Amino acid sequence: MPEDDTFAFDAVGDPDADADVDGDADVDFDADVDEIRPVAMSSLSLSQPPAAHCRPSRRRDGSSSPRQGNGHAIIARAMAPIAIDPSTRAVATTWVGRGLLFIATVFLLEHARPLLLPIAIAIVFTFVLAAPVRALQRAGVHEYIGSGIVIAAVLGVAAVLLMLVAAPAAAWWSRAPLIVHDLVEAMQGWRDALFPYAPPASLVRPPAAAPVDPIGERLASEGWTFTRLAIGQTISFALSAAATVILLYFMLASERWLVTRTVTVVRRPRARALILAGVRQAQRDIGLFIGTMSLINVALGVATGLALWAIGLPNPVLWGTTTAVLAFIPYLGPLMITLLLLLAGSVAFGTGVEMLGPPAAFLLLHGIEANFLSPMIMGHRLRLRPVFVFLSVMVWGWLWGITGAFLAVPLLLALRAFCKRNKNLRLVCVYLEGD
Repeated sequence: MPEDDTFAFDAVGDPDADADVDGDADVDFDADVDEIRPVAMSSLSLSQPPAAHCRPSRRRDGSSSPRQGNGHAIIARAMAPIAIDPSTRAVATTWVGRGLLFIATVFLLEHARPLLLPIAIAIVFTFVLAAPVRALQRAGVHEYIGSGIVIAAVLGVAAVLLMLVAAPAAAWWSRAPLIVHDLVEAMQGWRDALFPYAPPASLVRPPAAAPVDPIGERLASEGWTFTRLAIGQTISFALSAAATVILLYFMLASERWLVTRTVTVVRRPRARALILAGVRQAQRDIGLFIGTMSLINVALGVATGLALWAIGLPNPVLWGTTTAVLAFIPYLGPLMITLLLLLAGSVAFGTGVEMLGPPAAFLLLHGIEANFLSPMIMGHRLRLRPVFVFLSVMVWGWLWGITGAFLAVPLLLALRAFCKRNKNLRLVCVYLEGD
């Protein structure tokens, strides 16, 4: 038999191709090709017939080998474009579009904060205060007059609280440089106590120079910059607050009209009923949550103020009011209150064990409220999964700051009310529901 050293591929599995080639290596290679062929054939498009016109390879004796021609055929097929199912391409395009829409929405919420934040606050408070306005309307008071009465009452309560805490807050603000200086000295004392360092005996220290207060110098040098920034932030806050109050007034006065027109736009009666039921449930859940949390937080603030007064901490009214306000933020609010009371305790009582009294008293009261009082009052209806509550606080706090953290739970309740009436989003509602 003539010797053949041609290295060729069998592309179509011709059973007669092995008769032209001798040698054990070729036989083994054919067995490998037979094992690989089903995998290769499954990944290629076989809609075209086998290329029978491929030029065969030339042997050394001048004859051609059909296996080399088949090798050219399989290379051509491997380099050919793979046919993609149109339905698969449509699904991939849909998910890519949804991802881009989500990213664009996040950037819009972050950069449009000055515009969207007053609107979100007005919507949430509309859900809360719509019930008193409807009660006044049933009593014969016009909705525009009832909206003004309700908003004036809310602003009056806020003004009274502000007057109660204004003087203590101003006193703490005036003592801020001294407080910071005392804290720095206390931290240096703790560092020396934990990590003592004794200089060598041969070290000769230079005469002590006059003490320099770097914090005071920096405050003096950057005083104008800080004042300008504070004035700018105050003006911006005043404009946003005024816009929020005005928008809230008009939304309360036209709440029924807005809901009616929104439902009228939808053509299908079932969809109308679902939208109206979702809006009313969101109103009830958010109103019940904020009303219940207001009562609980006021009780917690009063109890904390009385405990701090018994301990001897100055300005217990300030700290009680701060506790009642920050307790609206789940998880992060109690943490901030604990740190603030630890700071106040270190300023009032020094760096001894007495400084732990104020935060310990608050943590005890907060533990009673979170584990016994709140579950008993709120019940099962307003329970949410803690992990999603914390994620909501993180996301909205990152987007809109501390105001976003205040709005995190009401927005999560509105999302749950919407998901309950959408069959495509009921799985989200299952995750959000508490035990």
